[in-house]
Amino acid sequence: MTLNGCVSGDRAELPSASAHSSLTTNIDDYHYLIGPGDSLNVFVWRNPEISGSFVVRPDGMFTTSLVEDISASGRTPTQLARELEKVLSTYIRDPIVTVTVSGFIGPYSEQVRVIGEALEPKAVNYKENMTLLDLMIAVGGLTDFANGDDATLIRVENGAQRQYSVKLDTLVRDGDIGANVDLLPGDIVIIPEAWF
Repeated sequence: MTLNGCVSGDRAELPSASAHSSLTTNIDDYHYLIGPGDSLNVFVWRNPEISGSFVVRPDGMFTTSLVEDISASGRTPTQLARELEKVLSTYIRDPIVTVTVSGFIGPYSEQVRVIGEALEPKAVNYKENMTLLDLMIAVGGLTDFANGDDATLIRVENGAQRQYSVKLDTLVRDGDIGANVDLLPGDIVIIPEAWF
């Protein structure tokens, strides 16, 4: 089997991943945004036949009984409810819609990720007023081999990735709360391994 485009000894370089800014525009007025994989409960008052539970597809869309392919990703539940009311008004007189979310996942741009020497590296849903300490608790802390004081926080600001030093050993192992920092949706924390 041959792979087209590959030349023996030569490897093409893929472009770097795109830097996507968080959809959250004001951290002091944070609202959860719906994302692919979220479970939505849509209640249409006096219309139980079109109410129900729906899952947001990987493309950020979902379908109800009367509405095909409506975009949910990146919207608040209230914004989505108002959009559903507009669409449903074609079929129902003065619809009243409520959207609630269960099984929170959210858009990737709103998740905080930890990779490297955390006990449980993973993506974590951003929560209002989340700090670095909250994130370290969510991932179970540092491994025995972590070089936490050489960790890096990557944040997209104005469309460009910026790197910041964070002191995880100082925060987690020494208990120095002065090393705690506020997190923003979309932050990535990279924890390197210590060289002994």
